[in-house]
Amino acid sequence: MSSSVQYLLLPPFCFEVKTDIPFVASNLKQVYGPRLIDSAECPDYFVSVQKAEGIRKFYRPQARFFSDQQEPFQPLQQQQAYAMLEWGMNWCVASHEMQYVIIHAAVLAKGNKAILFPAPPGSGKSTLTAWLAFHGWRLLSDEMALIQPHSRQVTPFVRPICLKNNSIQLAKAWFPEGNFSTVASDTHKGDVIHLSPPESSWQQHTEPAEIVGIVFPNYKVDTTLDIYQLTKTQGFMQFATNAFNYGVIGTQGFSTLCNVIEQVPSFEIFYNDLSAVSEFLLQELIDGSC
Repeated sequence: MSSSVQYLLLPPFCFEVKTDIPFVASNLKQVYGPRLIDSAECPDYFVSVQKAEGIRKFYRPQARFFSDQQEPFQPLQQQQAYAMLEWGMNWCVASHEMQYVIIHAAVLAKGNKAILFPAPPGSGKSTLTAWLAFHGWRLLSDEMALIQPHSRQVTPFVRPICLKNNSIQLAKAWFPEGNFSTVASDTHKGDVIHLSPPESSWQQHTEPAEIVGIVFPNYKVDTTLDIYQLTKTQGFMQFATNAFNYGVIGTQGFSTLCNVIEQVPSFEIFYNDLSAVSEFLLQELIDGSC
């Protein structure tokens, strides 16, 4: 099969996407819908996911990801190719976009008030993100906060939500009408699927929001909701741990993180009740913020 070439308009970026793997193309159409177009004048990134050549074509087929001529990852099983593309687009932005201070965090908002959710894998961040996005919150990002330097303003980078392992069946039960990709099994993160956010989030994908709080989530099966407000020092240390590039961009990155931490409260929460989390966020950070 010859490669297909299409374009993803994902403000503030545009990706040219090339693939010769049919289910990658069909997944793109499923989760991105009208964001996937046939032509674009000036793509920011040229990416491709291609079948690996050689003996691997016949024995445990693999896929390879390229950004221009770079191949940042080892080949993966071909059935993981779509997840690889999503991770590759993350890599492009995290590695090259130095006009933002980039934090590994989900970003959700009510109106123009945004909350950041930085968290390591296994914290339940993406499950919480999906639940909030389908219960009246606006998704700006599941994976990275693009913060304008020397400000609290976050630029949206709306993408599908990456769900893993047990969260996959939960999300399919919660959102039976959702647009899901196929499952990539046995990845380094376990089984992975991507869920398109509600149309309302896509429609507001150029509307920035102001950070009013930072919440470090930790799912804990036996805890309804425990909340701990962090000191500025504690908040900064956890915040900086989740920063992709603040060390690279130097003083600008450091001062931006300090500015955010100084101006907004930060919390660590342990929870198993998503509606209780939403109520806390609304009362403490949205309705209670300036």
